[in-house]
Amino acid sequence: MAKHGARSMVAALALVAGGAACAEDVPAPGTLLDRVVASHQLRVGLPGDYKPFGVQDPATGAFSGLDVDLTTGLAHALGAEPVFVKTSWPTLMADFAAGRFDVLAGGVSVTLDRQRAGFFSVPTDVDGKAAIARCADAAKYDGLDAIDRPEVRVAVNPGGTNERFDRAHLHAAQIVLFPDNRTIFREVAEGRADVMITDGVETRLQQKLNPGLCAIHPDRPFDRSEKAWLLPRDIAFKLFVDQYIHGKQLDGSYAAAVKAWLD
Repeated sequence: MAKHGARSMVAALALVAGGAACAEDVPAPGTLLDRVVASHQLRVGLPGDYKPFGVQDPATGAFSGLDVDLTTGLAHALGAEPVFVKTSWPTLMADFAAGRFDVLAGGVSVTLDRQRAGFFSVPTDVDGKAAIARCADAAKYDGLDAIDRPEVRVAVNPGGTNERFDRAHLHAAQIVLFPDNRTIFREVAEGRADVMITDGVETRLQQKLNPGLCAIHPDRPFDRSEKAWLLPRDIAFKLFVDQYIHGKQLDGSYAAAVKAWLD
């Protein structure tokens, strides 16, 4: 029995050694950072409907915006070219889970449920939800209590943190879903809705683009949140992206880009 046991042990060790040798013969899959560098392509997911972060031209399909410029710079820092992939707020996380892109950008707010799916970069912005209304009516909607009334129609784009905020904080107001975030502010400007609640940076921009609309205290938002880029769970890639963003913030080019797009 002892000899038989010894022979079995030798055979088992030989199998393990053989398996190890085979494993060494097969190169390990590289990190996402390695794959982007090797492929010379960085796939960037964008909802494409959120100024100033990223908007898709419906006629040409081209993307423009703050995050478009910055992720293009990230791609070039990796020796790659950006490939912009259209997603939407309702399908954002399903597309991310399906591996359709390497970076999810375009004005994404940091939330714990999104954090479970991947790594967020260092924050690119700190903001919060604020209201925007027709200038003639802005004084009427000076707070959430004034907005949360049965006669008030609150426009919201579905699937993102704007809808989540409205559902959590508005219980009497009429929440009116409007699917096109690029034109939703016309609903307020033309009187088909009374208020929209969105990120303060967007209210500041939209009051410039729509002279009849006024941002309501964007410097005193209803809450605070951060924006960042959502990345697959690859620590080497995250560290590179974080350093890229940090460098842009450190040398002032991020702030300059924000100012350019807001102006």
